[in-house]
Amino acid sequence: MRESRAGRGGPRAAPHWLIVAVLAFAGMSAAFMQTLVLPIQSELPELLDASREDTAWVITVTLLSASVITPIAGRLGDMVGKRRVVLALLVVLVVGSVIAALSDSLGGLIVGRALQGAAIGMIPLGISIMRDVLHEHRLAGAIALMSATLGVGGALGLPVSALIAENGDWHALFWLAAALGAVNAVLVILVVPVSTLRTPGRFDYVGAVGLALGLSGVLLAISRGNEWGWMSPGTLISGIGGVAVLLGWGWLQLRTPDALVDLRVAARRPVLLTNLSSIAMGFAFFASNIAYPQILELPAESGSGLGLSLIQASLVLIPLGLVMMLMSPLSARLNRIFGARVLLISGALVIVAAYVFSFEFHTEVWQILLANIIIGVGIGLGYAAMPLLIMHAVPARETAAANGLNSLMRSLGTSVAAALIGAVLATWSMPFGSAVVPTDEGFRIAFALGAAAALVSAVLALFIPARGSVAEPRPSLPSGFE
Repeated sequence: MRESRAGRGGPRAAPHWLIVAVLAFAGMSAAFMQTLVLPIQSELPELLDASREDTAWVITVTLLSASVITPIAGRLGDMVGKRRVVLALLVVLVVGSVIAALSDSLGGLIVGRALQGAAIGMIPLGISIMRDVLHEHRLAGAIALMSATLGVGGALGLPVSALIAENGDWHALFWLAAALGAVNAVLVILVVPVSTLRTPGRFDYVGAVGLALGLSGVLLAISRGNEWGWMSPGTLISGIGGVAVLLGWGWLQLRTPDALVDLRVAARRPVLLTNLSSIAMGFAFFASNIAYPQILELPAESGSGLGLSLIQASLVLIPLGLVMMLMSPLSARLNRIFGARVLLISGALVIVAAYVFSFEFHTEVWQILLANIIIGVGIGLGYAAMPLLIMHAVPARETAAANGLNSLMRSLGTSVAAALIGAVLATWSMPFGSAVVPTDEGFRIAFALGAAAALVSAVLALFIPARGSVAEPRPSLPSGFE
């Protein structure tokens, strides 16, 4: 049964544009956590009196927690209410930010960053809330905007973090994160309606633990393999052990009532192909996040870089996020005309074009700026299409869990990109002073890999069954949701 706050004696539900704005702001805040510490990454060993290998966990642990929590949060959202889980994730974000802000030790910072990473689960939950409360003709644009927050939050947050890190105490970064979490919690309470669709059943605790262990092993091997060595005992144990756990987890999921992830639904052709395409597009997206900043920031004397400061490089990269946000209304219109599958294919091919351009032209700031903008167009189209394709293929009661799994697939793609592109740039490198920097050939290989991944995404999307451009009809909405 649908339930609105108006029906419970509370105030009239907020207008749809305000609900979308609040959810998008929450998504941008969650994405901001991913780039929050990048400006101080190189200084962490000195700040925390720890080795560079140990301080790398400040970045890695956020990726791991985001990947593990996102599908779990999606399932809980379907069961107990999506708004309730969003609020819980915001509380976790605030607690994690305060722990990090009060920490001067590596252990405290890692704990805080792990809790901050959980916030990324708000993005697929926000998309699912939009499906519950918005009319169909407004849904595609709202989903496109919510999907864009992954790029917008990171792109806009990077220069803000750089300014704070260069002009103040690094702890202020985490106080800012805590303030964002608190503001978002208040806005969600005041504006976002109570979740209206629930999936009855019991939470699959064994499935949650199994998924967490398996994903942690695989992602740990991928993200740290370049540093540990791909054939080192740690990498092999983590990777092979993670895969073994996931295989056992899948076997149990198929035999468990109220499973954490309905693998039979996930194996449906539209869902499976969309998720596989999402892995490839996540790779293509993150390849640019690794290559372009290094080109911009490396010393010009090295022959591989353009010698910009961190803030200057951040300003060059900001347009990607802005373009993704501006693409939202266009994506909605194109979805109504051509359908989400064409949107995904087009987005992937635009990314291919951007990398082909970068392969030949990456020696001037304007060239990186233009390529980054083109990638923003492609990602804006592709990321808008993925949730729509998923929602076409799953029941409304499983929207949050299905979108959570799709977000996990994108995260898997970004993890593989981080490891593989990092390994390529480390292999094709040269001495420069007391440091080692990537060569121009290394960057060209990175661009070729990004183009190949985007092309794979487009080819996979070609085999997704064609469907209409709108999600399955929903019951008429109560007064106040129009």
